[in-house]
Formats: sequence, C-alpha cells, structure tokens
Amino acid sequence: MSLFPIIPRVPPGVWNELGERADVWPGRLEPLGATWSAEATNFAVHAPRATRAWVCLFDDDGVETRHELTERTLGTWHGALPGVGPGTPYGFRVDGPWDPAAGSRFNPHKLLLDPYARAVSGRLLPDESVYAHDLDRPELRNDLDSAGHVPVAVVVGPDEFDWGSERPKRQRWRDTVIYELHVKGMTALHDRVPEHLRGTYAGLADPAVTDYLRDLGVTAVELLPVHHFVSEPSVAARGLSNYWGYNSIGFFAPHAAYSSAGDRGGQVTEFKEMVRAFHAAGIEVYLDVVYNHTAEAGPDGPTLAFRGLDDLEFYRRPSPADHAGAKDERDSYWDATGCGNTVDTDDPFALRVILDSLRYWAAEMHVDGFRFDLLSALSRTDREIDMRSRFMTAVGQDPVLRGVKLIAEPWDATMDGYLVGNCPPPWVEWNDHYRDTMRDYWRGHSAGIREVATRLAGSSDLYADDGRSPYASVNFDTAHDGFTVRDLVSYDRKHNRANGEDDRDGTDDNRSSNHGAEGETSDESVVAARRRTASNLMATLCLSNGVPMITAGDERGRTQRGNNNAYCQDNEISWVDWQGDDAWLDVYEVTKAALRLRREHPALRQRHWFEGRPTMVGGPKDLAWLHPAGREMTTADWHDDKLATLGMFVLGTPLRSPSPRGEQQSDRSFVLWFHSGAGPVDLVLPDNGWARSGEVVLSTDPTVLVGTAVEDGTTLPLSGPCVVVLREV
Repeated sequence: MSLFPIIPRVPPGVWNELGERADVWPGRLEPLGATWSAEATNFAVHAPRATRAWVCLFDDDGVETRHELTERTLGTWHGALPGVGPGTPYGFRVDGPWDPAAGSRFNPHKLLLDPYARAVSGRLLPDESVYAHDLDRPELRNDLDSAGHVPVAVVVGPDEFDWGSERPKRQRWRDTVIYELHVKGMTALHDRVPEHLRGTYAGLADPAVTDYLRDLGVTAVELLPVHHFVSEPSVAARGLSNYWGYNSIGFFAPHAAYSSAGDRGGQVTEFKEMVRAFHAAGIEVYLDVVYNHTAEAGPDGPTLAFRGLDDLEFYRRPSPADHAGAKDERDSYWDATGCGNTVDTDDPFALRVILDSLRYWAAEMHVDGFRFDLLSALSRTDREIDMRSRFMTAVGQDPVLRGVKLIAEPWDATMDGYLVGNCPPPWVEWNDHYRDTMRDYWRGHSAGIREVATRLAGSSDLYADDGRSPYASVNFDTAHDGFTVRDLVSYDRKHNRANGEDDRDGTDDNRSSNHGAEGETSDESVVAARRRTASNLMATLCLSNGVPMITAGDERGRTQRGNNNAYCQDNEISWVDWQGDDAWLDVYEVTKAALRLRREHPALRQRHWFEGRPTMVGGPKDLAWLHPAGREMTTADWHDDKLATLGMFVLGTPLRSPSPRGEQQSDRSFVLWFHSGAGPVDLVLPDNGWARSGEVVLSTDPTVLVGTAVEDGTTLPLSGPCVVVLREV
C-alpha cells in the first residue's frame, strides 16, 4: 500500500460540493517556476509524462500543505494560489509510471526542487529517503518521503532592485585581467571585512576586497560556481563537503550558504548588491557555470529535481553499442562529465532551461560573462562533438547572450572532447598549452624556447587560422583545480590525504619543482629560489599576449599545503590567508607592477597578431626575437634545445592595432627578457637602431634594479632565472 495520501481532485476555480471555494486557480503555463503577484502566486512546472502534480507549501515549522495542479498545457502543470507571498518555501511532487529502464522514475514520495527556483533554502541531508529507488533493489520504488531531507524552493518577490547607473561600459577583451576566486574562500579569513560578512556575497562587496582588486590591476572576477549546489553523498559520508560547487541543482538560484541575509530570498538581493559594488569599482563579474551535469549524479544517485520530473528527457542515454555488456544495459546514462550524468542539450526543454538561466543571470542579475565548465559535454549532437550543435547555435544567435563574454573550458571527461583551439568566435578559451609550456619553462624542463615564444605572442598556432585574435587565449599558470603557484614551486608531488581518497585523486602531471625540499622549509636559499620562480611565473603571465587569469591568492603566496584537488576542503587549506606572516609580498609587487605596465601600454596588450615585419616602410619590425648574444634569432637558434634565454622586442610606434576611434596608436617600445637557465648569463643588448636607450621597468633579478639605464650594444648581466623588462626612453 502506498504511504502517499490520495488527495481528492477538486476542479480549480469553482465551488465544490461543500460550498467551499477551491484554493487552486487555473493559473498560467508561463513563466515557469513561481511568479508572485498581489493577487496570487502562479506555479508552473514542466513534467510532460507525469500523470499528476502537486505544489507543496511549507510553513515556518516545516509543516507541508499540498495543492494539486489539475491544469496541464503543453506538458506544463500549472495553477495559482492566492495568499502565497514572497519568502514561502515550496516544492513539487509528481506521479506517473515507475519504470527506470524506460526513463520513468516518477515517485510522489519525493519532494522535488523547482528547476526555475530563484532562491533555495535548506540542505541535502544524508538519508535513504532522498533516493527514488530502493538502495538494495534499484528496480523497486522507494516510498520513504524525502521532505525535510532535501532543499526547497522559495517564492521570490518582484524585481525592484535599484541598480542606479552601476553598469560600466563593457571592457574589451584585450584590456581584461581575470581573477578567479571563491565567494567564501576569498573573505573567510579577511581581517578587514566585518566578521559577520566573511565568506558571503556581501563580504566580496566590501571595499577591502574591491579596492584591493582594483589596486592590483584586476578588471574582472570569475566566481567559482554560485548556482545553488549540494554536496555529493559520498563526500558527506567522509565528513567533508563540496567546496568548489561543481554540483549544481538550482540553475537560477544564488547559492544560499554564501548569503548573510538568510535563505528566504535575501540571497538574491545580496548577490545583486555584490555585482553593483564590483561594477562601481570598474570590475566585471563572470560566473563559472556548470550546465553539463547536475547533482543527481548517475542512476544510483538521489532524486532532487530533474530526474523526478522527467528523467528521460533531461539526461543523455547511451546507444546499444555504448553499453553493450553492462550489468544493466537498459538503466544507464551516457556520461561525458565523469560525474554520473550528462545534460542532454539535444532535448528542447533541457536546452531551454540552460538558455533561460543564462539570460536570467545576464539580464536580471547583471552578470557580464560566463565560463562554461566542460563545454565539450554541452557541444554535442547525440554524442558527437559538433560546433554547430543546438547549444552552440542557440547561444550564438541569442540577442542577450551574444552580448556577454563567453569563456570555454574546452574539454570534458572523454578522449574526443579536447577542443583547445577549436571553439568558434566569439568564444575565448582556457589555454592549457600556455599553462604547461610556462610551467615546464620556469622549472627548467623546457626543450628549447620555440613553444615558449609562441605562447608569449598569443598562441597563433591555435587561434590565428580561424580569424580570432590573441585574446582568444585565456592564459593561466594555475586554476582552482591543481596546485597554487606557491605549491607549484614547493612540491614535487600532490599531498591529498585530507580528501579521504588515499591520495588517488588529483592529477600526477603537475609540472612542478620543489627547489630542493618537499613542502614548507626554513632553508632561506630554497625559499628565495621559490619566490623568484613564482615572480617569474606571474610576471610572464601578466605580460604575455592574450588574457591573463590569476587564481585568487597566487599573487601573495597562497598555499594549499600541496593539495592539488581541494574540491572538498572548506577550511584554511582553501581559503585565502590575509593575515599570514609568510605572505609573499615581493611576488605581489611584481604582479602589480606587471599589470600596471600592461594597463598603461597598449603595446603589451595588442588585438592584432604580430607579423614580424615593419608596420611602416623602412621602420623596425613589430616583433623581433632576440638571442642573448645580441642578434636576432636564427633558424639554428630556434632548434637549440639547450637555449633557455629569449628576448622579445615589441615595437611601440606605430602599433598595428588602432585606437578605439581608429586612430594610429603610438607607445614606447619594449624588450622583454626571459631567462630560465639555472645560472647567470650576460645579455648583449642588440645595437639595431630600434631603441637606442632605455630603462629597466620590471625585474625579478635582485641584481638588476628598476630604474637602471641601459644602452644598445652594452652588456646586462643576469644573476639567475628572471624576467627583466626594458622600456625605450
């Protein structure tokens, strides 16, 4: 016998046989979700194969009242309830056939989160009731009620937020400097942010944060996932939680745990206030979005929303060839994400959810751009990579989305999903070729400088052939997943025991160097070498052609104690330490100085590709590569695998890139020297007449001081690995 109470059908909007007015009006099928008005709140949920549907309201004591939705139009169940105001928690229940092998997992005992919820309250608690299937016999339905163990949606009032004149002019890509940060981790330990605001959206909006980033030279923050997410049951079972947030379940709702204003809708206003504060500081806001999979995981995962509303249409299924020989070849998903499921962007409704979510964040929350986690998983037709897939085409044609910045993580968990260099305009891409090349170069494992030069100049081998500009390359040394810069120069191997996975998780391809001691050490010579390498990495990143992305805290020596997969470390391992006595402030000063040079000199952030030839008749080349002996690089030099020193001459007048008004631009010329050799080297400054005299404007070599005057034809001794930038005077 079912434990779910049968609710009598009452025609909505009419008088029943007892002379009482039914409490559910017919309502509207659009918009989806909960829409409040002074008259009533309209509820609409898409569940085309369900046979019955209810909206369930909760009072402050968690007592549930169910209202059946008897209107179904075009697969959407809808109804309106008078007297339901903003802040009311709610969820949906639906009934229908139970046949997991056929993609039917309808179970009215599971409270389902509204996919269009603007706010979410509560947590996912470890309990057998959150699974729609019997844990021992998955083919059977589990009739335990999940209410009280799953998050619920919250009715949000009308958008009356006063944005004022906050929205700044959109920044050009070539002027952009991205700072990847975690909402909580950025301020959880910040001594100048009020204690009650630390780790929240309001904490990020504090001037202590916005002023710091603006002073550093950051023009955009990229927030790790803020769509409402939950922790995986397997992680919770280890006494840990999902920290990064790549386990989304609410594509429209700001994650409630980051709100200082509570979870009854206050998180929406607080998020907007944060965006407004960043914009007032001249900083754009990008979201790292996870649409490729959801927190419902594989077929054995919890039923929280999409799986219960229509499992068949939302998740990709395998072909017979894909799952031949599987234990249960009928009841399975096709997984390109490594997370158990893959959202099926071929399905019209799944695609609509993603597009509606993106438009909501761009139009109503004033977000400036998006970084798409595992874009390759979204960019498929059936299971094949397709740059003209429904998703890619829809985003490119959407009048709202084609006006925001689009950043691809151009890979997924499959062998065929690696797309670096293959995303179409206007997408820009995380460039892991840059990351790997520079890590190898600065740890002394580079096979010459051929690829180093290509990455410094913008990676034309990846982006020039399809008409894109150097800014299509988002350059980075580190990101949230992997070592920090400090750990990159302090550890030869990962140290992930705290994750509870016996150190099996996280990559072993770190391309790192501990400089002679594993982990933290009191050896001053080792520490000095590490800080110098860190400065070299950061200076190179900031001065390379393309868009630099800095991971929060790298500029001041943040460490994760050798953990290169801190996804479940919601603690001091992951948080930025603002009060530590061992902050690498010399690295901070180098980073700030490099970003200032980039900002002040258009020669160092050009939109057009260098051509290696004059920009005017009889003039010098726009780019020339220099050998430390004082000559231009020869073919033999380029194939010298032992060469570890490279000079990069960048012409200032005239620039190949015009000004925003189309005028010819003039700037100073520069010579940038990159030396990764273990010992000293004497640079012979070329006597070519291009820039007769100059000065040192940036140096990571303590023997070469900023402000030092230099002349063509003279020698400049370098004491060891360093970056030295000379500017024409």
